[in-house]
Amino acid sequence: MARLSRLYAPRVPQLVQARLARPLAPADAPAPAEALDTIAGWLAEAARAPVSVHAWAVLPDRITLLVTPGDDQALPRLMQALGRRMGSGLLRARVYAGRYHNALLEPGRWVLPAMIWVESLAVATGQVSLATQWPWSSANEHTGLTPSGHDAASGMLRDHPDYWREGDTPFARQAAWRKRLTDGLPESQGRQIEAALLGQWALGEKIFLSHLGRLASRRVSPAPRGRPRKTT
Repeated sequence: MARLSRLYAPRVPQLVQARLARPLAPADAPAPAEALDTIAGWLAEAARAPVSVHAWAVLPDRITLLVTPGDDQALPRLMQALGRRMGSGLLRARVYAGRYHNALLEPGRWVLPAMIWVESLAVATGQVSLATQWPWSSANEHTGLTPSGHDAASGMLRDHPDYWREGDTPFARQAAWRKRLTDGLPESQGRQIEAALLGQWALGEKIFLSHLGRLASRRVSPAPRGRPRKTT
């Protein structure tokens, strides 16, 4: 089966995940802090205009982002630039385990759940018990625990309008986000996000998918199973 072409539509947020060909550390080993710091810094350098980063997480086995690319080549350039830095300056071997996966998200409905999903990955994978305990994600910045400029990755974020609607002030937004991270996602939402990312489809209501289908670079949802119905 031919592999899917990249899914892109103008001004539509994308959830992106690239798994590493070789994890930075075994699953039961302590987090490789120096390597994760370095990758986060390289990510901040690569993630410049025209890519807006809304959430991010670097884990020993993957890099996960929520972004809005400015054009159809912005995201591939970012991932290629990061891969080159990692391949020459850290891993000195193949970096990614195949192509990265991406899914388009409906603003107003799926951006915030995807942000929670990204920033909670370290909890889901057993690295920590609280999202804010993992320094290599945007969780601390969104909750106000890491002042801008505190580490190499600070200043990378360009908050999505959906996050700004969480409160009228930075303190209100940070408090609202702390509660969201503590509450977590309903299991059904997590499964939908994972399925869209694995299948490299769009996630949203029917009206959004219908509109997106006229803008996107390819089909945005799986074709119905079975043969097409005959018409008379």
